[in-house]
Amino acid sequence: MKKILIANRGEIARRIIHTAHRMGIATVAVYSDPDANALHVREATQAIALGGASSADTYLRTDKLLTAARATGADAVHPGYGFLSENADFAQAVVDAGLTWIGPPPAAIRALGSKAGAKALAAVHGVPCLPGYAGDDQSDERFAQEAARIGYPAMVKAVAGGGGRGMRLVTDAAQLPAALASARSEALAGFGCGDLLIERALLQPRHVEVQVFADAHGACIHLGERDCSVQRRHQKLIEESPSPAVGAALRERMGACAVALAQAAGYVGAGTVEFLLDGNGVGDAATSQAAKDSRPVTAAGALSPKSAGAPFFLMEMNTRLQVEHPVTEALTGLDLVEWQIRIACGEPLPITQSQVDLQGHAIEVRLCAEDAHFRPHTGSVLHFSAPAATAFERAAQGALRFDHALEEGAEVSPHYDAMLGKLIVHAPTRAEAIDALVRALNATRVLGLPTNRAFLAACLQHPAFRGGQALVPFLAEHAAGLQDLLLKEELLALVPCAVAAIFASNSPTPASASLPCSLARPLRLRHQGTVLPLSVRELGAGRLHVERAQPASASPGSMETITTTTTVQLTPQPGGAVRATGQGGDAPVADHTVHAVPVGRLRWHWHTGGVDGWVEDASWEPAARAGAAGGAAELRAPFNGKVVALPVAAGQALAAGDTVVVIESMKLEHSLACPVAATVAELLVAPGQQVAPGQVLVRFAPALPGGPA
Repeated sequence: MKKILIANRGEIARRIIHTAHRMGIATVAVYSDPDANALHVREATQAIALGGASSADTYLRTDKLLTAARATGADAVHPGYGFLSENADFAQAVVDAGLTWIGPPPAAIRALGSKAGAKALAAVHGVPCLPGYAGDDQSDERFAQEAARIGYPAMVKAVAGGGGRGMRLVTDAAQLPAALASARSEALAGFGCGDLLIERALLQPRHVEVQVFADAHGACIHLGERDCSVQRRHQKLIEESPSPAVGAALRERMGACAVALAQAAGYVGAGTVEFLLDGNGVGDAATSQAAKDSRPVTAAGALSPKSAGAPFFLMEMNTRLQVEHPVTEALTGLDLVEWQIRIACGEPLPITQSQVDLQGHAIEVRLCAEDAHFRPHTGSVLHFSAPAATAFERAAQGALRFDHALEEGAEVSPHYDAMLGKLIVHAPTRAEAIDALVRALNATRVLGLPTNRAFLAACLQHPAFRGGQALVPFLAEHAAGLQDLLLKEELLALVPCAVAAIFASNSPTPASASLPCSLARPLRLRHQGTVLPLSVRELGAGRLHVERAQPASASPGSMETITTTTTVQLTPQPGGAVRATGQGGDAPVADHTVHAVPVGRLRWHWHTGGVDGWVEDASWEPAARAGAAGGAAELRAPFNGKVVALPVAAGQALAAGDTVVVIESMKLEHSLACPVAATVAELLVAPGQQVAPGQVLVRFAPALPGGPA
């Protein structure tokens, strides 16, 4: 193998390039129009344009990818993950073109790439599966019959694809028709196939997967498990190994089932068998203590016999490299991409099952461009800084690995996934890994668009996660509380950070250029739809006198206010930061090192320590507009996307929470709800239309008497 074409983009393309170059193999990057200046394009040996912007016109075009391979003289293709990585027709086309396919045989992809096919094969070979239906009759009537047979709650799933798309939880028969329609629509958009299956849902499971590797000589081994239970919308956010609920006996049983399934399908290469583990598996005092304390959790595990007998059920098999493969690399010291390449060249597995050595604990978090409501966002990275880390290498114990494709000026496009990168820590113990990863997240700055950075750090520090008890419903149960905690931290830092962002941007050297001014400037800050009125007087040399009027009582209708006064000292710091030191009366000194960037004309994104936030200067707006949240009179698009459904009509009365518009963005569908009881006054978009952030979609009138509450 001399030259690999990488049929992918972003951080996984960079990951493959890194290993290939270390092995002395040249690489070819392919790119869409939005990716023309991306890091993976610049780092590959060669790069070739695919022409077009959307996935359907670029990274999903078999003809364009094979043309690029022929034009560059590539003799192999690596698909990465996502896009065509689990497409058997693409794999076959690569083989038919005389190229080496760095992945499982097309026949194995067909046998296992379909959830229905994988479950049928698993049942024959004794791998436990949940009761369900995955037949050819795809009518709503048949699914209703089968759901009644297996019982509720039930999970509707797309037969093709993965990544959480096309999955819906149904708790009763009344929800089933809407769930089927929504899942079909999302599956068709994401995978080109709307076929579904339904199975009995576990409400308190763990999501535990096993990494397998097989060669073309009949050998197959597993490399331990990864716990992926912390997820939103069925998409993983945090992955770790070993699982806090899996000990040596359970690992052996799950690993044996995973290997049996792979061998039954004639598997070759890297694959992941995903299971649901019923219950938390952390029930007795010894197990709970093992999850919490600082003792190492090794390959043998340190968990109770109770977890060893816990039932588990097959979800699916992913016939590709996983996003979270660095977790396994950290524990084993192996380069899984190198293994993929060598096995594709016909080499045997380099070790046996008994030689697999899992050391320490590893945790990965997925850094995504999304807001507090898990809605994806697009935009430009205006500032990027991260702690010292290795990239695409197994980190030394206690060190950090950061796989990403980030740099200042990078564009996050609506055409692709919202994931920006992955931070991975490997440490001797789970507790040490958690602490190190929190420190790394707090030191990571991505400004210009919202990210889940602070939310990830909060998840890691939650008692349920630290105690090894986070199950799949973890975020459903705790996300609101975590977001409230983050909002409180943001509000504590808001005033000094906001004035630092605004005044430092107006005066690049505030300490010397800010002259005294006897007149106070009224400043209205809009933060998450609420306007905060301030009065600011410049005292000179970067000192600001800030007055804030607040209600004296929380009682509705109270007109009394109290005024708090703070003196904020702004001092320039290296790297463009500003130190904001605030002192108010007898209050303790607040000291923030603020990094901020303007996003538009009167909006700023700021970061200090582990906290970041957004603020707008609404001082120049009419008072009526500046004081309004803007959500009751109209509904605006929160991000780029395409309108896929508009289930309302002009004149229709709506209750608060009713779905008004469904937007597809970054391969997911998002329902936007009516904020208050209202009447639809005007529809400004139509299905199929592309919309931009802030665009008005629907205008409302006051609710009609007797309408929905």
